[in-house]
Amino acid sequence: MRIAVVGATGMVGQEMLQVLKEFSFPVTELIPVASEKSVGKKIEFGGLEFDVVSLETAVAMKPDIAIFSAGGQTSLDWAPKFAEAGTTVIDNSSAWRMDPDKKLIVPEINGDLLTKEDKIIANPNCSTIQLVLALKPLHDRYKVKRVVVSTYQSITGTGVKAVSQLENERAGVKGEMAYPYTIDKNCLPHCDAFTDNGYTKEEMKLTNETKKILDPTINVTATAVRVPVVGGHSEAVNVEFEEEFDLNEVRRLLHEQEGITLKDDPTTNTYPMPLYAKGKNDVFVGRIRRDETQPKTLNMWVVADNLRKGAATNAVQIALMLAKKELV
Repeated sequence: MRIAVVGATGMVGQEMLQVLKEFSFPVTELIPVASEKSVGKKIEFGGLEFDVVSLETAVAMKPDIAIFSAGGQTSLDWAPKFAEAGTTVIDNSSAWRMDPDKKLIVPEINGDLLTKEDKIIANPNCSTIQLVLALKPLHDRYKVKRVVVSTYQSITGTGVKAVSQLENERAGVKGEMAYPYTIDKNCLPHCDAFTDNGYTKEEMKLTNETKKILDPTINVTATAVRVPVVGGHSEAVNVEFEEEFDLNEVRRLLHEQEGITLKDDPTTNTYPMPLYAKGKNDVFVGRIRRDETQPKTLNMWVVADNLRKGAATNAVQIALMLAKKELV
């Protein structure tokens, strides 16, 4: 298959290339796409070198699939042009996620909804993906009523500029700032821009995308926090169910869910951490316990590499599903 990666030189784009290799995706021709300043650079893939091309050139080449990770405006401007050329677009930005005519896909949850007519497919927000994957088997069994989630999000979610800021601060070097404050030895309760209701866009993504993917009746309230961590995002999740649950059954359901690795044994200090999740494709769940302050309520800790399952892995899994079902 002829695959274009739009934003191939960025952090997520580079991760997508790595995941394509690891998953042995049947790439017959790679079309790396980036901004004009990167056109002509070489990208190594599968032992071969490919020239970085412009968006105009990539559209004209009519790839089978284009995986976008180049920002919302680029996706709004160019995804329809690729789609018109017959290319199926998998978009990692927030541009199309809440469009009622576009599907928001986590393959393990709702990949069966995909059809040949879906020419622009939205990849959910990184924090949402790991949350809904942990909620899915529990919602099917007990019906989730309300979720309170607090996130501890890696600086890699902001991008290379944030990683440089942290490295500069730790080295005592003044440099460009990705955040309004120091991030080293600090936590910022500020992921993305603030909205009129006092929540940030990141917090509202967790609310709105969970409803779209799982069930519009689920109530979600979130606080998203940026922390000086590189390996991935962590979430403290409090879930109220309609029905009573059994902790052993909860653990079994999570263990059996595709894409979940259970790490839950306090006696051996076994619990998920971004240090462990870094570079891995699964979502890790642990610290499972009953909320003793109210009935039918569970606490759990959910961790995933935001560049992997939170972005690149999920996008490549969508592409694999399209190929397997011969939808492209």
